[in-house]
Amino acid sequence: MLSKKRIKILSSFIAIVLIFFIWDSYRFMQSAMSLPEVGLQYKFTKGSSASRLVSDLNKQKIIDKPLYFKIWGKLSGKTKKLQAGEYVFEHGLTPFQLLNKMSKGDVKLYAFTIIEGWSFKQLLGALSRDKNLIKKIEKESYQSIMTKIGHEGQHPEGRFYPDTYRYPAGTTDIQFLKRAYDQMSSHLDSEWNNRAKGLPLKNKYEALTLASIVEKESAAPSERPVIAGVFVNRLIKNMRLQTDPTVIYGIGDKYDGDIRFRHLREDTPYNTYTRKGLPPTPIAMPGLGAIKAALNPDATEYLYFVATGEDGKHYFSSTNAEHQRAVTKYQRYKRRKKK
Repeated sequence: MLSKKRIKILSSFIAIVLIFFIWDSYRFMQSAMSLPEVGLQYKFTKGSSASRLVSDLNKQKIIDKPLYFKIWGKLSGKTKKLQAGEYVFEHGLTPFQLLNKMSKGDVKLYAFTIIEGWSFKQLLGALSRDKNLIKKIEKESYQSIMTKIGHEGQHPEGRFYPDTYRYPAGTTDIQFLKRAYDQMSSHLDSEWNNRAKGLPLKNKYEALTLASIVEKESAAPSERPVIAGVFVNRLIKNMRLQTDPTVIYGIGDKYDGDIRFRHLREDTPYNTYTRKGLPPTPIAMPGLGAIKAALNPDATEYLYFVATGEDGKHYFSSTNAEHQRAVTKYQRYKRRKKK
């Protein structure tokens, strides 16, 4: 039987060992791991355990005290919350930070950008080339795609918001399109609720259609509200919009980069030289600037515009006579530049 003195000595020793363990293990958890300067990509698959994580880190000599990692992981409750996914462990990361990162699901994100003015066909082409999205809609019809994202019967043109989206591994192209569709709907709802009074637009879809035309006509962002104002004025006066981008959209794959006079006379649902009003659908995906311009255009008397050939800008006119003079002037200017 141990004497009281020996028990006291043993207790003191255990206390010292315990204090040292707590201090050393806490210091370890707060110190940077041995990660490469470029960081480390790590895939934690669904169903993997914390023990597997610790073993992997130890084998790769990222941590040298796996027991400390396991104990603190359990004490903090983090090891029960680890989420599957692809992670980037940056140089300088501590074990505590790693546990926080994985318990929050702070996974690696990939980026995909929808460009303002893209057609739906261009968007599908870019999605098919993205190596990180899981493909579910390759070679599907437009109708089938819209059904799969939950919007059966809708035309897809113009309905996906141009922006840079970040997404984790395992994301499908269907999930991506749903997100971009919802973004466009949200922005369109917001701008529609703040629209100017007296616009010749029956609904949000017509606003989206007008915004898509403004997007394709405006190379200079500052001109968007003025261009939108021209189209609004023409709609109010029941004039044809006479805008080339709609004609080009109607030509489709046959368009070779050069719009000709015969194209302007060839009647299609998108030919705004032969038909009054807006085309039946948007012709591209408008950005927020074009949407804002379409719903809050500049109040002017302009009814015409022609490209000046300088930085994508235009000359605006209120009368046809003034417009014709501007056309003659800037066409002559363009011919001189080509020589």
